[in-house]
Amino acid sequence: MEIIKHGKIEKVDHRHAPEVSKQTGFPSPATHYLEPTINLHQELVLNSDATFFIRVKGRQFLNLHVDHNDVLIVDRSLPVKRNTLILAIIDGEFELIRLQDEPRDSSISIWGTVTYIIHRT
Repeated sequence: MEIIKHGKIEKVDHRHAPEVSKQTGFPSPATHYLEPTINLHQELVLNSDATFFIRVKGRQFLNLHVDHNDVLIVDRSLPVKRNTLILAIIDGEFELIRLQDEPRDSSISIWGTVTYIIHRT
């Protein structure tokens, strides 16, 4: 056996390091048409910890412009204001009502304020 080199082990000068891939070749003309997606949580939700999405079943709230399969975005952290659409618990069931005045009936429990209604086309 012949020894070619001896001494301390040397560090390798060039090592592979992870990094962002570099473009090779011609750029795609379709990259000009890339747009970011719309995040509905970012656009429609103010307080994500207190916001709920509720799908409506039935057509009993057509007078409030809420149809079957619409999705309500309900925020429980917002203060209840006059003339807002609220989700309330009346006699143990959820009901949608437009609040005209402060509820005087103690059997009504306000669950949250409807901030958006998403209609299905």
